[in-house]
Amino acid sequence: MVKFWNESVWSAWLVTLVRIVLGYEWLTAGWGKLNGDKPFDATGFITNALSNPVTDRATGDLVYPTYISFLENIALPNVKVINILVPWGEFLVGLGLILGALTLTAAFFGIFLNFLFMFSGSVSVNPWLLLLGFLVFLAGSNTGRFGADRYLLPWCKSYFTKLFGGQSKSSGISANNGSA
Repeated sequence: MVKFWNESVWSAWLVTLVRIVLGYEWLTAGWGKLNGDKPFDATGFITNALSNPVTDRATGDLVYPTYISFLENIALPNVKVINILVPWGEFLVGLGLILGALTLTAAFFGIFLNFLFMFSGSVSVNPWLLLLGFLVFLAGSNTGRFGADRYLLPWCKSYFTKLFGGQSKSSGISANNGSA
């Protein structure tokens, strides 16, 4: 099954459709926050997540205590940074998915954002977006076959090989197999 997702032309077309739909959802969510009537402010979302944390129904214990600690000690004191990262993150995840540019990176960060939203108790469409994000991520390099990754990834590989002085696979072994 994984081979189908990673290598099949049919799966590449299917994943392209899925990533464009998913990208549209992320792009419009980010765009709405960037261009809304009021500037995006995550303070209300964070304080609501802190005042109504996800708890175990039987015991009342916190289900995600480390996430609550993150919200209290990192997110809320740095809400101005969060107010920049969330809308731009959503917008760039959507743009990357739609264009098929750095697709796996975009899918990873979309999955990451979905988990953060769900840890706070915000279900909404997040499980669907998470499922679609996993499908895109599962397809691996096949996910950008019909997108900018087809040209961008080979260029990046060549650029970083030159930048860090790496050798190509064929030039790493000498003709005499390493013997003197």
